[in-house]
Amino acid sequence: MMQDRSEGWEMIAPQFMAARSAIGTELVLRWARDHLPPQTTILDVGCGNGLPIAGALIKAGFAVFGIDASPTLVTAFRERFPDAPCLLEAAQDSPMFDRQFDAAMSIGLIFLLSPDDQLQVLTRVAQALHPGGRFLFSAPRHACTWHDNLTGRQCQSLGLEAYRQHLASAGLQLVSCLQDEGENDYFDCIRISD
Repeated sequence: MMQDRSEGWEMIAPQFMAARSAIGTELVLRWARDHLPPQTTILDVGCGNGLPIAGALIKAGFAVFGIDASPTLVTAFRERFPDAPCLLEAAQDSPMFDRQFDAAMSIGLIFLLSPDDQLQVLTRVAQALHPGGRFLFSAPRHACTWHDNLTGRQCQSLGLEAYRQHLASAGLQLVSCLQDEGENDYFDCIRISD
């Protein structure tokens, strides 16, 4: 049997699109406006169908490039945002468009991955950023495990200190921790110059 590279999201893609709320959108938009020049290229790792976050960034003038492993979600992204490139790839395997970006984000993906895959994705994102590039990702600040409400799969946050160490080994420096209106935690990082 083939491994589901979408981590269960392809199977529940219609339910996910119907249930996705706008929580976190304002935080991400504020992060982009505060730290990135207009028209910055942003890599969205685990972009889903692009709503609401990628859509808000595109509307604000940022150039979003999406990656997701769910065929249904990628199709929906491409239909909504035909001018925004979107690849059907798992973040663990993706060459990240074989280019570098000014910024990247991964909202709601990292904690769905195994600890080894989390480090692999953090490293791939770091390699896809220009030195000084920003990276924002969501995961609980405290180490914990739980089951995702939609997929039923186990999720795992490695916690602040473990993420700080993993980020450093990938060439990223944690500069701040943020929290949105739904009390979801985000890690704001910067790519350290080589």
